[in-house]
Amino acid sequence: IGINFGRLGFLASISRDELHKAVRAIVNRTIVIDKRSLIHLDANQPLFDNVPYGLNEFAIHKTDTSPMIKIHTYLNGEFLNTYWADGLIVSTPTGSTGYSLSCSGPIVFPDSASFVITPVAPHNLNVRPIVVPDDNIISFEVEGRTDQFIVALDSRREIVDRKIQLAVRKETFTMSLVRLNENNFLQTLRNKLSWGLDTRN
Repeated sequence: IGINFGRLGFLASISRDELHKAVRAIVNRTIVIDKRSLIHLDANQPLFDNVPYGLNEFAIHKTDTSPMIKIHTYLNGEFLNTYWADGLIVSTPTGSTGYSLSCSGPIVFPDSASFVITPVAPHNLNVRPIVVPDDNIISFEVEGRTDQFIVALDSRREIVDRKIQLAVRKETFTMSLVRLNENNFLQTLRNKLSWGLDTRN
């Protein structure tokens, strides 16, 4: 259950003013449980303390001071694209309202069974985010002027050698998120993004 004590917080749909209401809803069993898909990382070396899954996204980044990197990307072994960029994000539907959104990725509904592939600061202007079905295995080969780059799962990150083999897929289990019955996804979008409001004055 997410309680918002900060600012945006798409997953924290319950405000601090609704805390007592949320507790009553849990006691009375009038809450709604959403099943959210996770993203799983397969690699040829141990990463992330053998907890290789995330709720929001997997990301590949150049190191802080290095030039852009080339990320060759494949869907089920078939070549998709080479991204010349600072990095690449593969987000779940839940993660589509997070880091991917800030890099001009689309918002997709939580039950859409998809991944969003979003480049970070791409060099080519014709490269745009793409939505793919989440039954794809997405694999990567990374090239760059340096031997290392960064991989991240949600807020966790590790520095790896570019010879590493990486692929992501849908995790075999889901995560349960609790929300109040009236806090559906469309209402959350309207409230968090001020959709439908005239903000010109």
